[in-house]
Amino acid sequence: MRSLSPVARHRAEMQGFVGLDDEHLAEINPWLRLSPGICLAWVAAATVTASPVLMLALVPFAAGGAVLRNHPFDVIYNHGLRHLLGTRPLPRYGAPRRFACAVGSLWMTAAGTALAAGFTTLGLVLGVAMVALASVQVLTGFCVPSFIYQLGRERRRPRPLTA
Repeated sequence: MRSLSPVARHRAEMQGFVGLDDEHLAEINPWLRLSPGICLAWVAAATVTASPVLMLALVPFAAGGAVLRNHPFDVIYNHGLRHLLGTRPLPRYGAPRRFACAVGSLWMTAAGTALAAGFTTLGLVLGVAMVALASVQVLTGFCVPSFIYQLGRERRRPRPLTA
């Protein structure tokens, strides 16, 4: 049986991966970072080359993660790697993870548009910031946009009246 730390479970659940037993979550937890890792590498390449075309070419994939059951890059794991590894498929994305993909889509659109419009410094700053945020998720499993999503949910939750 694979082990999963309470911190890793909390970080996965914060992204909307709830209702999974420890063994299942431990099995797929590293693979929850595959799509963000591919996006990280793509955004880094677009930023280093200051390429608006490369940056904007990633937007449909990130947007797919916001509106589809899973991120389009999850196909690599779900229909390939997991069969080689003998592991279970990634579960469907919850609202926090889809929100993170939507934020990424908008962020990349802003960076790519800035680069295309000649605002190179702004585009590069946005690209570097995206790389930094994506690196946190890929390296630690802590997803900043999912955390922000959860904070927003907490604020909307009704508070009990006190006497």
